[in-house]
Amino acid sequence: MAAITKKTTIGEVLNLNLDTAKFFMEIGMHCLGCPASQGESIEEACMVHGTNADELVAKLNAFLGE
Repeated sequence: MAAITKKTTIGEVLNLNLDTAKFFMEIGMHCLGCPASQGESIEEACMVHGTNADELVAKLNAFLGE
């Protein structure tokens, strides 16, 4: 699998491993079940929630690489 990027959608990440939800929840993204959030890119979601997309991508890739 290719590495997750800021353009990867939340739905794609969750489909890879549902345990990644904790990383989204930690930064205030509690709308993971909403159909709109599933198609939102990590970059878009971080912009809306005022968080750093690069940091989240790094955490997700590290977790999935374990």
